[in-house]
Amino acid sequence: MVNYKNLRPWNLNSPEYRHLLLLIYWPVYGLTFWLLERGLNLTYHPVEVAFDAKIPFCEFFVFPYYFWFAFLFGIHVYTGLYDIPAFKKLMYFIMITYTVTTVIYLVYPTCQNLRPTEFARDNFCVDIVKALYNFDTNTNVCPSLHVIGSFAVLFTTWNCKKLRSFKFQAVLVPLTVLISISTVFLKQHSIVDIYAALILCAVAYPFAYLLPGRVKKIKTGGLETVR
Repeated sequence: MVNYKNLRPWNLNSPEYRHLLLLIYWPVYGLTFWLLERGLNLTYHPVEVAFDAKIPFCEFFVFPYYFWFAFLFGIHVYTGLYDIPAFKKLMYFIMITYTVTTVIYLVYPTCQNLRPTEFARDNFCVDIVKALYNFDTNTNVCPSLHVIGSFAVLFTTWNCKKLRSFKFQAVLVPLTVLISISTVFLKQHSIVDIYAALILCAVAYPFAYLLPGRVKKIKTGGLETVR
């Protein structure tokens, strides 16, 4: 476990705490995403395929959808405390995928028009979904950040000795799937957004989770730089 009791602003760049500098990416990304959502007047392209109409709206998926925030936050806390190499790989993956996604949103802005205007049921979960619709815009949807973030957590657990055991994966894998498909059952995303996110995750995985290990091996083998 990393001891943060001695962390001070002036020793943040020390070898013990330098990994925390990677967290600077989050506020930078947050500001950029806000500008894409609220600050720019973009022309959005609807994303929808015929299969989307076959997916029923189900308000109960709001629970795994919102659990995404705790899922993503929790892996940052855990790896930041107990597994710094895994923390770094997590941040590398987030930085690669979220940056690429931001570029995609800027070059080809997307939106979806799948949200229901009327609800067959009236319950607490529907009320939460309505609040979600009012808060969250229907723009910048492809690829899905919910899916990318969920797989960022799953991939990182594969790189944590204590979390890659069968008992943890038996929970984490279904949870990742539930969070991912919740996006289409809540009509927040098209199935296309999920596929696009999975492709991006597959491309980014070796760069974030495999390449750093190979670079480290080369460095410990006596080379100071990698070309």
